[in-house]
Amino acid sequence: MISFLLYNWWLLPLLLTLVFYKFVLRVFFGMVIVPEDKIGLVTKKFVLFGEFKGLPDGRIIASRGEAGFQAKTLAPGLYWWMWPWQYGVEMTPFTVVPEGNIGLVLANDGSELPTGNILARKVDCDNFQDTEKFLSSMGQKGRQTSVLTPGTYRINRYAFTVHIVEMTHIGENKVGIVTALDGDPIPPGQIAGKVVEGHNNFQDFDKFLANGGNRGLQPQVILAGSYYINPWALQIEETYMTDVPIGHVGVVISYIGEDGKDLTGESFKHGNIVTKGFRGVWMEPMGPGKYPVNKYTMRVELVPTTNLVLNWANARSESHELDKNLSTITVRSKDGFPFNLDVAQIIHIPANEAPKVIARFGSMNNLVSQVLEPTIGNYFRNSAQDSDVISFLTTRKERQEAAKNHIKVVLDEYNVNAVDTLIGDIVPPEALMKTLTDRKIAQEEEKTYETQRMAQEKRQGMERETALAEMQKDIVSAQQGVVISQRHAEAAVKKSEGEAASVKLQVGAEAEATKMRAAAEAEATRAKASAAAEATKLTADAEAERIAKTGNAEAEKILAIGKSTAESYQLQVSAMGEENFTRYKITEEIGNGKIKIIPDIIIGGGGNQTEGSISGLLGMQLLEMLGKKGEEKKSEDKG
Repeated sequence: MISFLLYNWWLLPLLLTLVFYKFVLRVFFGMVIVPEDKIGLVTKKFVLFGEFKGLPDGRIIASRGEAGFQAKTLAPGLYWWMWPWQYGVEMTPFTVVPEGNIGLVLANDGSELPTGNILARKVDCDNFQDTEKFLSSMGQKGRQTSVLTPGTYRINRYAFTVHIVEMTHIGENKVGIVTALDGDPIPPGQIAGKVVEGHNNFQDFDKFLANGGNRGLQPQVILAGSYYINPWALQIEETYMTDVPIGHVGVVISYIGEDGKDLTGESFKHGNIVTKGFRGVWMEPMGPGKYPVNKYTMRVELVPTTNLVLNWANARSESHELDKNLSTITVRSKDGFPFNLDVAQIIHIPANEAPKVIARFGSMNNLVSQVLEPTIGNYFRNSAQDSDVISFLTTRKERQEAAKNHIKVVLDEYNVNAVDTLIGDIVPPEALMKTLTDRKIAQEEEKTYETQRMAQEKRQGMERETALAEMQKDIVSAQQGVVISQRHAEAAVKKSEGEAASVKLQVGAEAEATKMRAAAEAEATRAKASAAAEATKLTADAEAERIAKTGNAEAEKILAIGKSTAESYQLQVSAMGEENFTRYKITEEIGNGKIKIIPDIIIGGGGNQTEGSISGLLGMQLLEMLGKKGEEKKSEDKG
């Protein structure tokens, strides 16, 4: 121990000083040292002398020398006569409010709050650092309207409790909707307080109250930023700004303000349209942009100002979704067939007419459900009942134009422009559709067959032309052959004519017959030559011509033979007598037929002839003729 003190002798003065301070200066002189980063909270244990020995009822902080927690604190420094047996001094750190935060102050002592107030009003007390002034200025106990901004404060924690909370932050493209928890009551007939100026976005709540601010919903909003707002005094709801897209206007419906004068006149009886700032539908709509609108005090109804397409179709809906509840229209034709009809209606609402549309219907959805849906649906149902399905299909264009004109007249009464009405898919009954399809297929097949027939005809024509081209050489040869045959025929005719004239000169009737035969043969030769030539070109025509020529020749031959025979018979009758010639022909026919009448022919030589006998000369001639006829007959049989 002695060796430790010898080597650490310098600790001895320090220990003596500590003992001196604790037991000598503190006890006998009441010395108190407050460090530079702290304050001293003083508690007075008793009062020996003086007028105020006890605290008033309801008070916990002594401000006039009473015993108890003292309002006055000890700042950093040296103090005397603070004897420990009479005063207790508690060293406590400064109150620090960090950046981005505020300090909410709760007064533990002070005057009572007036009835109806929930926050204590502000008094001048150096940001609650002067407790004595706070109490002497009739500061009220409880939650305070004032807040501590970021910084360091010497706060008497016996008198005040400080709660550190974050500042109020409103994000980009958002607004803060304010509800005041203290203030005057809202005026009757209103849902929000009146507009109050001069409170710096509600950061000076005492100025808000002093200027007559009302508790409850506020018409004013706060924009994006950070604010020193007391959450005990105000509730802030963060919400997005109202966005009016391009191609739209925002019709404002205000729920607050005074009743304004209706600007539409007596002709419009569907609601009040007023000047901006009054309660009702504002005459001036908002253009495209973003607006800090309080959604609880006013509503902005978006109205498209571009052409708007609405579809009555189950499988199709536009991005605006105003037609999401519309469906395909089912109609019934005059002939009792139900069928489905898709319709698209294009409308346009002028910007200056948008407030009237909203004043009349309240929203675009109501316009669709209350006007467009029943108007268009009923029109097409009525139209379909006047026609059968086939006529409806075939007159689609005319019906579409009629629908456009009718619907335009109807919508003009509602301040809506009907741009166009379009009929989409028409789905007739399946059985009828099959009939139409089969009919169409048959028509198309008929066209196909007709096309094929025309192609075949063209092909045949091409083949015919090809064959004719290939036969051209033969045709030329045949034509030359015809000319040659004609020359031969003419020569033969001349020859035959010469021979016929010779025969005619030699024998009268026989010559005429020979002439006719030669002419017929010449004609036949010419006909055959001509027919042969024509057969090369057209076989049927040559054959017909040949037959005609041959027939004519045969007829002429027969005629010539007949005439010659007649003339011969006439000569024989003249020579033999009519009766003898008749007997002669009968006998000739009997001889040709080889019919034996009597065993022997009796030829009488005398002048007296019996019945059935023949004269000698006639009998000899008859036998000679019979002999010749028999030989000719045998020759014919052999041939």
